[in-house]
Amino acid sequence: MKVAVTGAAGFVGTNLVNQLVADGHDVVAIDRVSPAHGLDHPQVTWTAADIFDHDALVAAFDGVDTVYHLVAMITLKQQDELAWRVNTQGVASTARAALAAGVRRFVHCSSIHSFDQYTDNGIVDENSARSENPALPVYDRSKWAGEQELRKVIADGLDAVICNPTGVYGPVDHGLSRINGMLRDAAQGRVPLFVEGNFDLVDVRDVAKGLTLAAAHGATGENYLLGGEQVCLFEAMRAVAELCGRFRPLFAVPLRLLNLVVPIAEPISHLFGSDLVSRASIAALVAQPVVDISKARTQLGYEPRPSADTLADLVSFLCDSKQMGSARPRSGRAFESVLPTPVG
Repeated sequence: MKVAVTGAAGFVGTNLVNQLVADGHDVVAIDRVSPAHGLDHPQVTWTAADIFDHDALVAAFDGVDTVYHLVAMITLKQQDELAWRVNTQGVASTARAALAAGVRRFVHCSSIHSFDQYTDNGIVDENSARSENPALPVYDRSKWAGEQELRKVIADGLDAVICNPTGVYGPVDHGLSRINGMLRDAAQGRVPLFVEGNFDLVDVRDVAKGLTLAAAHGATGENYLLGGEQVCLFEAMRAVAELCGRFRPLFAVPLRLLNLVVPIAEPISHLFGSDLVSRASIAALVAQPVVDISKARTQLGYEPRPSADTLADLVSFLCDSKQMGSARPRSGRAFESVLPTPVG
């Protein structure tokens, strides 16, 4: 069938376009510009459009059966007006255009962050509390607000479903994403230490597959958490460094120590235009929620791959795409002795 992907040049978008083409679909790949790394394939048509340009989107959606909306602005800042607009009004704008174009199904890629991971009981599922607290980071609040905007369009007749991936990593990534960038640095032996803490990470290729499963089997208006495994980031960094025969991180910094310096380090980081050192980035590691993906497993047939496979494939991709310098992977078996047993 003919499908459309907004944000097709991004991390998830690149992998989703690959998945859709592999499934035999004709893809209208929508982004502000056609990327150099964009898939050049007879089944893919690249279209430049802004998500706030209603007429351009309606034209791009002409004859499209399913729209996958991926455009989002990720930030760890507490306030960001552009991120709020993109993640809320951008969803409404795209959904309204899909409804006007007569699209049969709309799949919105939201985030685990639309659920309040910090005040729940340690387990997050589709019935958990949502990110309504004004003290939460803008990304969390905006992703939940974006879902609310979509529900208004669902009420007007749009058949839409919502997916909520956890921390996305793995190949293919021409960016790199935050997580992939940190793992690349570790694989090069450039990370002597890292903070302790676990987080649910999901392979980007599993997210792409989960989105297509939601399009085929998801119930209108329902949320589906797309998680992977609870991964110790410090151990994952040691694993990729060992795989490449490079210097491994020596020890993990306790989160309680990092919490002491964040009030000082955050404003300094902000002065240099970075949001990596922030209350939001530390809070996600402190919370360490277990993500229950049983709904996606049962209703969609979703099944994520082991984290060891993702890490091995990521290092191979980074080497093949010349993003690793002279580092080369030795063997995927390096992971067998260093990765912790998955939790949850």
